[in-house]
Amino acid sequence: MRSIVLTSVLSIFLMTACKKNDQIAEKSLEQQKIDFQMRQIEIERQKLAIEKEKMMYETQKKADSILESKKAKASTAHNTNPQVIRETKTIYRDTNSNSNSDNNTGNYADNQSSASQGTSQKKGMSKAAKGTIIGTVGGAAAGAIISKKNRGLGAVVGGIVGGATGYTIGRSQDRKDGRVQPRN
Repeated sequence: MRSIVLTSVLSIFLMTACKKNDQIAEKSLEQQKIDFQMRQIEIERQKLAIEKEKMMYETQKKADSILESKKAKASTAHNTNPQVIRETKTIYRDTNSNSNSDNNTGNYADNQSSASQGTSQKKGMSKAAKGTIIGTVGGAAAGAIISKKNRGLGAVVGGIVGGATGYTIGRSQDRKDGRVQPRN
């Protein structure tokens, strides 16, 4: 009988111990859920704070751009008066430098045919340079096509002949346009 009472007391003791562990586990699980929810709420608060900062930044940026545009308008309003620039340059150019080099005394007033005002050299690629490039490429292509045995040599020879021909034609066009002085 004693053993029965002892076993029943031990079994009751074990059952209550197991129940307490389950209650503790349930409490810790509930606590973890609450902690998780608290972290989620804190993250949402931080997101809202970031959004608020973004909105404030955008508002300030708009206000700054409006202020800058007003300043720009005010500065352009003050600068509406046109400024007159009164600076001129006179350029004297000796067009017949080879024939007048012996008779040149340095006085431009005596040499009336060579004095001109405002003459400026044209800018950009000359027609001679364009003709050389086009002639070289075209001649190299034609030489490579024509030469069946040695295409590389044909391309070189064709490029040289095409470049010389293109230069000659372009130089004559430059003379006609007045970019280059005609031969005397």
